[in-house]
Amino acid sequence: MTKNVLIIGAGGVAQVVAHKCAQNNDLLGDLHIASRRLSKCEAIIASVHEKRALKTEGKLEAHQLDAMDVAATAALIRRTGAGIVINVGSSFLNMSVLSACLETGAAYLDTAIHEDPAKICEAPPWYANYEWRRREDCEKAGVTAILGAGFDPGVVNAWAKLAHDEYFDRIDSIDIVDINAGSHGRYFATNFDPEINFREFTGQVWSWQGGAWTSNAMFEVGETWDLPVVGPQKAYLTGHDEVHSLSQILGVPNVRFWMGFGDHYINVFTVLKNIGLLSEKPVKTAEGLEVVPLKLVKAVLPDPGSLAPDYVGKTCIGDVVKGVKDGRDREILLYNVADHKEAFEEVGSQGISYTAGVPAVAAALLIASGEWDVKRMANIEELPPRPFLALLDRLGLPTRIRDEQGDRLLNAAS
Repeated sequence: MTKNVLIIGAGGVAQVVAHKCAQNNDLLGDLHIASRRLSKCEAIIASVHEKRALKTEGKLEAHQLDAMDVAATAALIRRTGAGIVINVGSSFLNMSVLSACLETGAAYLDTAIHEDPAKICEAPPWYANYEWRRREDCEKAGVTAILGAGFDPGVVNAWAKLAHDEYFDRIDSIDIVDINAGSHGRYFATNFDPEINFREFTGQVWSWQGGAWTSNAMFEVGETWDLPVVGPQKAYLTGHDEVHSLSQILGVPNVRFWMGFGDHYINVFTVLKNIGLLSEKPVKTAEGLEVVPLKLVKAVLPDPGSLAPDYVGKTCIGDVVKGVKDGRDREILLYNVADHKEAFEEVGSQGISYTAGVPAVAAALLIASGEWDVKRMANIEELPPRPFLALLDRLGLPTRIRDEQGDRLLNAAS
């Protein structure tokens, strides 16, 4: 049964989502893309047509929308007949879009935790500050709301759930390692919205260690991880969305997130931060103009979508899971390797956007089929992981596993 899909957002991830929804529009129905800038939606639609991505005939329409306006978003959901809303706009929009879905009965999907523009690095767990407060509302209304359906959070949560259910009797630690070994050729750029990107790194780093929240400074704790394809890579302990749900839902005593950074990125970031250019607090210029430094930096940096044509190299993202099975210590790595150039050739986006966007479409397909249409709010690790991972195999993000038996595709594993 088709559902009709409304995609909110028109950045690099939205482009991936639009292409992948188009490739599966026989199951997802009419497709609509909405953003504040209509021209960006129209550019994505042109890209879909250029690559002849639509599987069957159907609507593919652009709409101008301020998604902070709940009434306007609800009206667009009704007008388009959307049964599924995929929110891949700024994470500032989450609660507004979720409210519109509750008002209309449409299923809700996002790829990151909600953020308040006025606050950075709130007290953990972050999901409890916003989304989880509406769990009862979703259940009462019978509205499906799938949170964090990207890659990290998203796929890494599904891997954690799979490890918890099938590969361990007890999990002692989950280390999520995110390495981008690609190069875009620019002096300095971020792979997604610079404002959101920098906000992740300017506050405290929260991890879950020994069954409690532990705080560090950014770039304080580093470790070299030897991963398939990309080899040894330095990564730093970083606060991240999935730590906040996995720590509460799976009952694992240690959940940490590690992200790879090169020395050049760290140096530029440090200078920007130390001179105040990453602040979200307004300042006044000598001419009396009020400026938010972080928004100014965002304005002068390259649009992440513009990086795609020149991006080369690969990403490797994985869960290193340690624990006990049948009385013996065990360690496994569940991971995926994506290629920037291949992503651009297929959907016109770079690999970071590809890994974030494809899982959201897999989740939408599972809602459309009924398998994940749970009529309540759920994080990915609260849902059956096998159907999700099988769909990702088909959609272009196959899972591999490395353990005592070697390295192989998960779908070939016993």
